[in-house]
Amino acid sequence: MCRFVAYLGTPVLAEELLTRPSNSLIHQSHHALETAEPLNGDGFGLGWYTHSLRPEPGLFRSITPAWNNQNLKYNAGVIQSNCILAHVRAATEGVVSELNSHPFHYRQYLMMHNGGIRRFSLIKRDLINQLSDHYYQWIRGQTDSEHIFALFMQNVSQLSGEKQGTDLPLPFLAECFKKTFSDLEQLKQARDLNEASVYNMVITDGRRMLVTRFSTNPQEETRTLYLAVGHAYVCDGNTCHMDESGKRQSLLAASEKLDEFVEEWIVVPQCTAVLIDKNLNYSFQSLV
Repeated sequence: MCRFVAYLGTPVLAEELLTRPSNSLIHQSHHALETAEPLNGDGFGLGWYTHSLRPEPGLFRSITPAWNNQNLKYNAGVIQSNCILAHVRAATEGVVSELNSHPFHYRQYLMMHNGGIRRFSLIKRDLINQLSDHYYQWIRGQTDSEHIFALFMQNVSQLSGEKQGTDLPLPFLAECFKKTFSDLEQLKQARDLNEASVYNMVITDGRRMLVTRFSTNPQEETRTLYLAVGHAYVCDGNTCHMDESGKRQSLLAASEKLDEFVEEWIVVPQCTAVLIDKNLNYSFQSLV
């Protein structure tokens, strides 16, 4: 049910996340190791930032499987950025299309999701009715993920007094996620929907990042999420690892560990947000 990887730090080539590690994201697109569904072949997406050109990110999405897209493999060796988000999709809500592929883009933000709301169609109209015209019209696809992002951005706007820039504190954004998850649970309860919903999510403005690991019932259903933090993520052939020998300059968040060096990966606690500032200081904030 989808896999993703997010990077923030010293600029790296996209291939160092997508193709070179032994458990790269492309490998996870056809043989994921830590999920009941190993196949994530319903499209992919890649987002990155070039801050010298514009605040908005670059975005490359396709409906072809990541393992079989030659453009992705070719360009991954020349796309270099301090902030990269990549996602491979196992479709649940919404058809296989570019518009339904993650990450999603709103102004300077990139957003992606691993998880979902079961029987989302039963609350979809209720959710839409809560959105302003602006956020409703922003939605282009059919996924629960994009609708969740729209609700989140509306909560950010309303609770901040119409501010949406990079000056908003990360703890405030975490509270906006907490409210969004609560809003969704209220919509579900009104329709007698009791199944677990899972919200492993990433949002970034290219300089900071916020990652959530959240399940409404972790005993019933959850998703894995890890962090790796160090000086640089380096690859020698297909052997990749986080170099921890110098000042912290790199941080990875991933649905699965990308390499065999398991000791370098930190398990993100359940129902927690990871707040990562522009200096790569990170902290955990409870979402319950």
